[in-house]
Amino acid sequence: MSRPEHQAPPEIFYGTDEAEKYTNNTRIMSIQSEMSERALELLALPEDSPSYILDIGCGSGLSGESIEEQGHVWVGIDIAPAMLQVAKERETEGDFLLGDMGEGMPFRPGAFDGAISISALQWLCNRDKSYHKPGKRLYTFFSTLYACLSRGSRAVFQFYPESSDQVELITSMSMKAGFTGGVLIDYPNSSKAKKFFLVLMTGGNQPLPKALGVDETEESAIFENRRERIKQIRGSKNAKKTKDWIKERKERARRKGKDVRSDSKYTGRKRKVAF
Repeated sequence: MSRPEHQAPPEIFYGTDEAEKYTNNTRIMSIQSEMSERALELLALPEDSPSYILDIGCGSGLSGESIEEQGHVWVGIDIAPAMLQVAKERETEGDFLLGDMGEGMPFRPGAFDGAISISALQWLCNRDKSYHKPGKRLYTFFSTLYACLSRGSRAVFQFYPESSDQVELITSMSMKAGFTGGVLIDYPNSSKAKKFFLVLMTGGNQPLPKALGVDETEESAIFENRRERIKQIRGSKNAKKTKDWIKERKERARRKGKDVRSDSKYTGRKRKVAF
């Protein structure tokens, strides 16, 4: 079965029939609630006072209910009128706004103490209209989101990336907008429980929270800034003319069936200058 974002634009895909599933399907409601609670945990909000939270792609208000249960106040934005209608019928306490996240967040600077988004971010990687440019829409979204968050706050996105290229596009646009942080993967070795979270921070470089179901030796992907990413990529390659570089090149030649001299203790050793 094809991914939802490949079938139709979100405002069409999430019509009346699809929206009703979020009130009648207990499995969907349970999964949505679990992911919302995990996103709120990753926000690391202060426990002694209520926070003002933005729910991006709020849909029928299921994630908003999780926000309410933890004593916070929230505002939701979504592009699908049918989903917002269901949210109103559920009589949740949040305020709602009909809007396209790719066109930016229309809120005043520093308005929110945090933001969460469940299963919405990957939709921005699609060209639903001929004039849509995913990179530009992602940057517009992240830059306006950065502006409406208070300094030191976080934004947490649970999303379903289609490829590593999508992850790179999303993270690069978020870092360009001023965020730090990275991608955290819960239960990376499980086909069913595996979940991707993009954890973004506005208060400078900070360590990522620990992922669930991960050994201490495993690490999540962190992208502080563009310069750091390039440094990591370059650092993973062997410097030219070193012993490791020579051995790696000889091994590639052997795999191609070429006649290559065998390695010895002299391999890669610098020769003395002849006078």
